[in-house]
Amino acid sequence: MRRILTLALAQLALTCGALAWHGPAHAQTRELATKGVLLDRVAAVVNDGVVLNSELDEQIDVVSERLRAQKLELPPQNVLRQQVLERLVLQEIQMQRANRAGLKVPDEALNSALQDVAQRNGMTLSQLPQALAQQGIDYPGYREEMRKELTLTLLRQRDVLQRISVTPREIDQHLEKEAKTPSEHNEYNVSHILVAVPQEATPEQLDQAGKRAADVYQRAKNGEDFAKLALAYSNSQTALEGGALGWRKGGELPTFLTDIIVKLKPGEVGEPLRTPTGYHIVKLNEIRSTDNKAIEDQVHIRHILMKTNELSDDATVRQKLTQLRERILKGEDFAGLATTTSEDPGSAAQGGDLGWTGPGTFAPEFERVITGLKDNEISEPFRTQYGWHIAQLLGRRRFDNTDELKRRQAIEAIRASKSDEETELWLRRLRDEAYVEYKL
Repeated sequence: MRRILTLALAQLALTCGALAWHGPAHAQTRELATKGVLLDRVAAVVNDGVVLNSELDEQIDVVSERLRAQKLELPPQNVLRQQVLERLVLQEIQMQRANRAGLKVPDEALNSALQDVAQRNGMTLSQLPQALAQQGIDYPGYREEMRKELTLTLLRQRDVLQRISVTPREIDQHLEKEAKTPSEHNEYNVSHILVAVPQEATPEQLDQAGKRAADVYQRAKNGEDFAKLALAYSNSQTALEGGALGWRKGGELPTFLTDIIVKLKPGEVGEPLRTPTGYHIVKLNEIRSTDNKAIEDQVHIRHILMKTNELSDDATVRQKLTQLRERILKGEDFAGLATTTSEDPGSAAQGGDLGWTGPGTFAPEFERVITGLKDNEISEPFRTQYGWHIAQLLGRRRFDNTDELKRRQAIEAIRASKSDEETELWLRRLRDEAYVEYKL
C-alpha cells in the first residue's frame, strides 16, 4: 500500500447507482424462491440466480418517481419495464461475478460512504437513519443496498478500470494537445444515446441499428426531448438517467466522442458515430470554464500498519500499536520499528515513509487524524479500512506541483476517457456469456 487511497465510493455509488437495490426483504424472498417455496413470480432467470417480479415492480416505481421528480416524461410502460429489467439482469450478472471473486465491502468503507452521504445532506451519520425513516426508507436495507452498489463499483474497478493502461506516450500526447487546445480547460455537460449492436452482428442487424440511430438522431435534431429519446431507445447504462453523462472535463470525455463534442455548440446534437459497441448519438448541453490549481498543501507522513487476523482482534492490535508508540516516545527509532513490524508492504521497507502527499491522497479516516497532528507528533492508534495505524507528521509545505499534477491529471483523464467504452464492452461480454431466460 504505497498510498492509502481514497475510494470516493459514496460519490461513485450516487453517480453509478441509478437503481435502488433490493433490500433484506427481497433477499429473503430470493432465498426462499431458490429453495422452491413459491412466494413470488420470476421475471428472469440469470445463470443460477433470478430476478423477481416484485424486484422489477419496485425498481420501476423507484425510476418512475425519480423521473417525475426530474420533470421527465415517462416512456411507455412496456419500454420502461424492459429497460429496468435489462438493468436488473446486468446487475445480477455483475453481483454473481463479484461473489465468485470474493469481493466484499468492509463495514469501515461502508460507514465512510454513508458518512459522506450524510455530510452531503448537511447532517451527521447518526442523524441519517432518522432522515431516511422520514422518507419511508428502512436504514438496514439502505445500508445493504449501498454495500451492493459499492461492491459493483469495486468489481468495475477490478475488471475494467485497473486494466486500462496509460502509456508515457499517451500522457505526452495528452499534454501536447492540452497545451494547444483551450477547450481542454473546459467542462462539458453531455448526454448520450447508444444504439447497441451484438458483438457478432449480422449485416441485417447492423443495417437495422444504423437506421434506428439515424431516426433517433433526426428526431433529436428536430427538437424532440433528448432525455425521453434516451429512455426509449438507448442501450447504454445511462438510459434510465435520460442519457446524462454529467459534467466531464475536456480530457475526461469518452475518447471516441471528443472530436464530435468539441465541435458542438450547447444544445446541438452530433451525428451518429459507429464504434464496436454500436451507434452513439451525443448532445452537448452546457460548457463551463475551469482553472486547475497547481499549488497544493502537502504533508510528509510515516506510519505503521497492523491488521487483525484470527489470532489478533481489534483490541489486541490496538494494544500492540500503543506499546510501539510508547517505545518510540521513549527514544526508539520509528523507522526501525516500522521496517520490522509494519504490514504495509509499500512503505515498510522505507521505514513507514509515505513521502510528500497532497489533499485527497489518503482514506478519510487517515486524513482526519493527520490533519489534527502537529509537526513530529505521533497519533494514538486509529483504524481505517486497511487496518490499525499510528502515524507521525514529519512536516507540512506549500508546493508548486504543476508538472506532477498535470501528469497525474492526464493519467486520470485518459483513463476516464477510455472507461465508458471499455465498461460498455465489458458489460456486453458479460451479458453475451450469461444464460438469461425471460419469464414475463
